Amino acid sequence: MTVNLLQKSISGLLLTFLLAGCVTTAPVSSQPQVAANQGQKLPITATAKIGEEVIELEVAKTPEQQEIGLMFRTDLAKNRGMIFLFSPPRVTRFWMKNTLIPLDMIFLRGGVIQSISASVPPCKRDPCPSYGPFVEIDQVVELASGRAKELGLQKGDLLKVEFTKTP
Repeated sequence: MTVNLLQKSISGLLLTFLLAGCVTTAPVSSQPQVAANQGQKLPITATAKIGEEVIELEVAKTPEQQEIGLMFRTDLAKNRGMIFLFSPPRVTRFWMKNTLIPLDMIFLRGGVIQSISASVPPCKRDPCPSYGPFVEIDQVVELASGRAKELGLQKGDLLKVEFTKTP
């Protein structure tokens, strides 16, 4: 009887392990999931004062937040933007996949503007073109199209960003 009980116990354990191996989980995607193409709204945790204007910035810190960026947004107020942080500094290129509005991209290193890609249009073909200088940068600020010109920003200018919370 103990042999029979032992066989049943072993069979039960074996069946449990086999069934556990059949449990499926959703695959982990390398692409961040954006709920129903709504995009993301991150908290305002930084500001940039340019002349007399204060630009409120959402801070994209994580790789997932940076990959989504301003995708699927239908508008961006003139006093709003998003900043992308890169540590250590690196050569990085931006594209406009799933971005519905044109943007200005300001590429910075140590607070100094290295390059401006102005009025970058939404991507309408595949593959999407990429934008940015081939120099190391540590921050990119995206603003509504035309804002860099309105604010008088140029390569070599200092753009000071203040963080209200630690980035």
